[in-house]
Amino acid sequence: MTLDTTVRAELEEIAARYPEKRSGLLPMLHLVQSVEGRVTPEGIELCAEILEITPAEVNGVATFYTMYKRKPVGEYHVGVCTNTLCAVMGGDEIFTRLKDHLEIGNDETTPPVEGRKSITLEHLECNAACDYAPVMMVNWEFMDNQTPDSAVQVVDDLRAGKEVTSTRGPRICSWRQAERVLAGFPDGRVDEGPAAGEASLLGLRIAEERGWSAPRGEQDDPTGNGADPAPAVPEEKDERPQAAREADDQHAEAAAVEAEDPADETAAEKKEAK
Repeated sequence: MTLDTTVRAELEEIAARYPEKRSGLLPMLHLVQSVEGRVTPEGIELCAEILEITPAEVNGVATFYTMYKRKPVGEYHVGVCTNTLCAVMGGDEIFTRLKDHLEIGNDETTPPVEGRKSITLEHLECNAACDYAPVMMVNWEFMDNQTPDSAVQVVDDLRAGKEVTSTRGPRICSWRQAERVLAGFPDGRVDEGPAAGEASLLGLRIAEERGWSAPRGEQDDPTGNGADPAPAVPEEKDERPQAAREADDQHAEAAAVEAEDPADETAAEKKEAK
């Protein structure tokens, strides 16, 4: 499929969703990728024409965000988080294992093989899923609590054409289909699978059990007198370890000494001199 009149009409439809039509550029680029498999020069020109901006402006956006690709992407995009927590929990090991298993490097795609789906592999920055580290994503859908072995199983199932389901989302579709969804054309799978898991909801559950709530602002107080009928999170200073309380006390004392005599000596030196 090329950027034909149907695609142009859909790009114009996206632009018309916004008061300022150039605000539609991001989903428009996703639509281009859903058709072309990447952001092509032709796609850049067409977006620029519809939005009445320069191709350079479109190109600047397309090269700024890593989700827009200048090389063809495989039928599935597999991203492994290698940011701090995921890396510590095994993300680096997972990424190394997948590179060896697929025999490709970062941001590369497996060569065409009859009867097997192609995979593009990329290391990603934080996926905002630290409570499930290490994580990887397939077409931007979460695959939580991964290990090198489970990650290999996922890519093998994808390559074999088996159905794979996100741990917190729907059945995995192709990368181009996912790009069409990101362009704002739903595929009807939005309610498939759990939206949040136990680790993400733990803090909320503890707050509910203990009757905690966030302080209410004036805009939330119908009485206008600043009343807060719900109990806020209680102070628990006395429940902290003794060492933490002593550290706070020492810090406060040093600050008081510093305020009394703002010379170049450190607070600790002044305290010792006394």
